[in-house]
Amino acid sequence: MNQATYFWIYILECENGHYYTGYTKDLTKRYQQHLAGKSKYTRSFKPKLIAQCWKLYDSIGTALKIELFIKKQTRTTKILLIEQPLELRNKIVKLLDLELNIFPLNSEELIKINLNVKKAAFTKKTAFSH
Repeated sequence: MNQATYFWIYILECENGHYYTGYTKDLTKRYQQHLAGKSKYTRSFKPKLIAQCWKLYDSIGTALKIELFIKKQTRTTKILLIEQPLELRNKIVKLLDLELNIFPLNSEELIKINLNVKKAAFTKKTAFSH
């Protein structure tokens, strides 16, 4: 796999307290789409923040397998993955017998993405209201 090819696997925390899991090539753009209600689930239950995300250097097929794995997990396991993001690699390696190039964002980077996207959404919203 070309090391320049990567996907983001992410977990959003929504206003209803549930978690939404997805994958994308462009995390910032996809999060903006979720905030704008351009996804069926997040149209009804707006995301509060990106709770956790991982950068995966692998194929779209592997990204989909990881997304489905996370979606099938209990709330308790999802919270574990959010709080201890390196656990995702351990669980996937055991389940899929794959060596993965997958890396969680550190908390500072995650906060920065959340703030920048929400700031951009707010700026866009207030520009239309004037």
